Amino acid sequence: MPVDMMKKVPVREQDPKVRAANFEEVCLGYNKDEAEAEASRCLNCKNPMCVQGCPVSINIPGFIARLKESDVAGAYAVISESSSLPAVCGRVCPQESQCEGKCVRGIKGEAISIGKLERYVADTAREMGIRPEGAKEKNGKRVAVIGAGPAGLTCAGDLAKLGYEVKIFEALHKAGGVLAYGIPEFRLPKKKVVEKEIENVRNLGVEIETDVVIGRTAKVDDLLTKEGFDAVFVGTGAGLPRFMHIPGEQSLGVFSANEYLTRSNLMGAFSEDSRTPIMRAKKAIIVGGGNVAMDAARTALRLGAEVHIVYRRSEEELPARKEEVHHAKEEGIIFDLLTNPVEITADENGWVNGIDLVRMELGEPDASGRRSPVEVEGSRYHVECDCVIMALGTSPNPLIKSTTEGLEVSRRGGIVSLDDYGKTTKEGVYAGGDAVTGAATVILAMGAGKAAAKGIDDYLSGRE
Repeated sequence: MPVDMMKKVPVREQDPKVRAANFEEVCLGYNKDEAEAEASRCLNCKNPMCVQGCPVSINIPGFIARLKESDVAGAYAVISESSSLPAVCGRVCPQESQCEGKCVRGIKGEAISIGKLERYVADTAREMGIRPEGAKEKNGKRVAVIGAGPAGLTCAGDLAKLGYEVKIFEALHKAGGVLAYGIPEFRLPKKKVVEKEIENVRNLGVEIETDVVIGRTAKVDDLLTKEGFDAVFVGTGAGLPRFMHIPGEQSLGVFSANEYLTRSNLMGAFSEDSRTPIMRAKKAIIVGGGNVAMDAARTALRLGAEVHIVYRRSEEELPARKEEVHHAKEEGIIFDLLTNPVEITADENGWVNGIDLVRMELGEPDASGRRSPVEVEGSRYHVECDCVIMALGTSPNPLIKSTTEGLEVSRRGGIVSLDDYGKTTKEGVYAGGDAVTGAATVILAMGAGKAAAKGIDDYLSGRE
């Protein structure tokens, strides 16, 4: 197919009016001809800046070079050297600010669609029955991983490739962490993608046990002293939701985005035959401007609501990916920017019937460099609604730190990491991902899991 070397090969998507009423994947991805055409745009740089922008350091020019030659198996082998979850990364990574953001082709034209190419390779390899391979021999050492999210799965996969016997303990009834409970089906299909990626990790020799709450069922100390593990990695994520603490926030019909999305994604409540209840609002207000807010808003829309996103800063400051904001707007979600909630109102039965908002304007920059929003005096107004979803971020779950002696935590509740490899203040215990940093992206959690695997290997091999 003809290729404009300065522009990306367009990717096919569902029509916005159609997809707004279903939970099928929005982006349809590349076919063979499209993927190879896009791959042909790669300059194969001698100093590939794209690799420097990847938190797990995938050899991007290497896999694209094989894709140019129609060698999907070879391309998948290259990706698998660095990533245990390529089909996930190809869908949800913020490539525009990472690998694609540093692409040399993007200096004078459009960057290579690295994420879409990674997705194509991973999906095609899965269809061909290709799987990553584990170590041929075990080294006799055992590592426990707490949490089957992106950080835990990555750490476990890398350690298994090095010959370690690895067991993951997951609190929920399904593995995947935020991949299973947080990201909607229309962005990340569960059976077709998440479950298959987890199967690949198991295929490396990793054992996954669900319904085990470390800190209750067993403690970290027990894993080291009673269960015979030589090291432990804590990748428990950040599942503790934040609220605004405004009047009326305890009303019926007010949800954290975590609960709302977990009901839909993990429990399948969006399906008509699901036994898990979920609110099908008439008018939903989503408070927040990150990716989780976009996910909650687009889910509520598909469940039949008129949806408004309320965010106290301007569009330039929206922390969500531009692609997600674009998709939300295409689907008909309304953005009420420079607006902030001050009170939630309820009827005589305690159910939400409205929300009071105030107008904001941008003042001086705050500590992060963003201009601080300031309330406009006398601007308060009321909006009727029957559902409010708070998508204000999350904090690390306090259970591990409260049940583990010698494990230091930060002021914000994250486990303290003493180096770039996740070493904690407790001997033999490493940590990474949202459990350390607070809520961040899937790929950053994977990068932390990968670094921790290196740290654990060095520690158990005496190279620390």
